[in-house]
Amino acid sequence: MTSFSPADLGRRIGSGLLSFPVTHFRADLSFDEAAYREHVVRLSGYDVGGLFAAGGTGEFFSLTPAEVERVVAAAAGSTPDGTPVLAPVGYGTATAVEFAAAAERAGADGILLFPPYLTEAGQEGLARHVEAVCRATSLGVVVYSRANAVYSADTVARLADSCPNLIGYKDGVGDVETMTRIHARLGDRLTYIGGLPTAETFALPYLQLGVTTYSSAIFNFLPEFALAFYAAVREQRQADVTRMLADFVLPYTDLRNRRAGYAVSIVKAGMTATGRSAGPVRPPLTDLTPRELDSLSALIARLTAR
Repeated sequence: MTSFSPADLGRRIGSGLLSFPVTHFRADLSFDEAAYREHVVRLSGYDVGGLFAAGGTGEFFSLTPAEVERVVAAAAGSTPDGTPVLAPVGYGTATAVEFAAAAERAGADGILLFPPYLTEAGQEGLARHVEAVCRATSLGVVVYSRANAVYSADTVARLADSCPNLIGYKDGVGDVETMTRIHARLGDRLTYIGGLPTAETFALPYLQLGVTTYSSAIFNFLPEFALAFYAAVREQRQADVTRMLADFVLPYTDLRNRRAGYAVSIVKAGMTATGRSAGPVRPPLTDLTPRELDSLSALIARLTAR
């Protein structure tokens, strides 16, 4: 039973950096639960707003439903009291409802609702999709606007009215006008989360739009740096943010941009580079090449030597 009401969960995840742990795989691509639990325990030792198990960085798209429930249960069983765990929900509406039920069984405190699988849909269909999931659970729900599920300001306002347990809006699009309209219209009714790949790149300008937190994949392998960056953003220390962008984040994104899917692969490479391997990524993703891993390792070494 979750110790967070939807309203409490919304406030909690908006109060600090959000952890999106990778999912550990063995060489044969099976889930390495022991290594994953160890990783979650380590990350939970830092002051974070919440932990999102088996999310995009955690390769939700490559896990079976049974594996998702197992990963979420492992995360929920490895985090201390007071650190909320959110589970992924996605695919078609009927499947998403089943994922929501599994999230509750696994002990999750909330849900991150991913876009429906494959097909495009209009705003009415997207709204019904979100409403069905919210009705199916007592957990707080964060909707993820990206890809084939980009929600207009009108739709988000409708959902905020019709779904009391809708607590958050995660932006993976980068449309400043839409973000401005949503925040101006709804204010603190929702918690706003930055969800673009390598969200640190957009964190400072997005703070002005009411986006108080973001999903940090870098936190997996450089937690101290990720937290220092977040603190600089929240305190609006622009010179420090600019320096950290130049020293690490932007060169890191240059490596990330070399191949589709590297937004996840580079995080697992970062784990390897820092001596905490999480194993390979699952197909259809591909791991960084040995030369790219060497480049990332050198980049991390320069940063940590400062």
